[in-house]
Amino acid sequence: MTDVRSAAVNEDGAPGQQTDAVLAGLFRSELGGHEQVVFCQDPTTGLKAVIALHSTTLGPALGGTRFHAYEDAEFPEAAAARDALNLARGMSYKNALAGLEHGGGKAVIIGDPEKVKSEELLLAYGRFVASLGGRYVTACDVGTYVRDMDVIARECRWTTGRSPENGGAGDSSVLTAFGVFQGMRASAQHRWGAPTLRGRRVGIAGVGKVGHHLVEHLLEDGAEVVITDVREEAVARVRAAHPEVTAVADADALVRVPELDVYAPCALGGALDDETVKTLTASIVCGAANNQLAHPGVEKALAERGVLYAPDYVVNAGGVIQVADELHGFDFARAKAKAEKIFDTTLAIFERAETDGVPPAVAADRIAEQRIAAGTRLPGATG
Repeated sequence: MTDVRSAAVNEDGAPGQQTDAVLAGLFRSELGGHEQVVFCQDPTTGLKAVIALHSTTLGPALGGTRFHAYEDAEFPEAAAARDALNLARGMSYKNALAGLEHGGGKAVIIGDPEKVKSEELLLAYGRFVASLGGRYVTACDVGTYVRDMDVIARECRWTTGRSPENGGAGDSSVLTAFGVFQGMRASAQHRWGAPTLRGRRVGIAGVGKVGHHLVEHLLEDGAEVVITDVREEAVARVRAAHPEVTAVADADALVRVPELDVYAPCALGGALDDETVKTLTASIVCGAANNQLAHPGVEKALAERGVLYAPDYVVNAGGVIQVADELHGFDFARAKAKAEKIFDTTLAIFERAETDGVPPAVAADRIAEQRIAAGTRLPGATG
């Protein structure tokens, strides 16, 4: 049963018209299957947030908190709700395939983090998460950082991604990048017969928290790396450390780079749309961004063009593996060993795709859905 709570009310206590529209849209949505959606508002701090719990079948829902403005949306609250719902569902699938004792959830705080983020707002958000009594465990995502989790944890013990000095594991982007690299190695194994990117040209769109770590792995493996980022400072940081890395103007230029072997979307979602698929020169897509497929059907278009797509929520699971381990007393070696298994999981998905005659994205969904329905985890997995 879906339980939708809303704290967004008019002064007389009646739900506002915009909130009504969001609620109606959620219940009519084809996304479906979500257990609980919570709308949070704190007038004192200006907090507006959406927390979506897709499934707790395998355990408490685990997923990060995104802080984003949605300035290009006519109705930011609705855009945030859609984002939270999509991301929460992805977390259910990600956690299932990562072998964790966790379901999927996601939260979105609405607003420009550079303008509205404050300690008081984060503390208010922490109180909302705490009110769920452990059904949702939060962590970092786009727009939130370890220091933010330290603040939230002051009001909510179900907070991961904290700093080591505050009992946490620190920056989860380290193992996220490591996991993506394992997925990339598996893709190379499946496509070219060897688990290495040596001598291959890899294009990375987005060299922020995760992307710049991925650059390090690829260079160490002997790959040629081409990068782009909307932030010039991010590109400059990578090229200052590694002048051999090439930079191009934007993602559109990156997907057209001649003889590109691998394309790695590592920024926001929706990177793979119809036009990108038509112009993409790479034969493998494997990156850290969530929800890379702009709409249903893109996975089929990739397969028809002979492009091997490593499902994003499979290969970028290193971060959630890290924060889940934090709940049990963080051990980096233990978490890294589990993240290394992303290689085997990715290969298994490619094999299932060939057996079923479907794109890898469909095969991954099927495996995840079967595990969630059965309430089972990967053999030997721990939470």
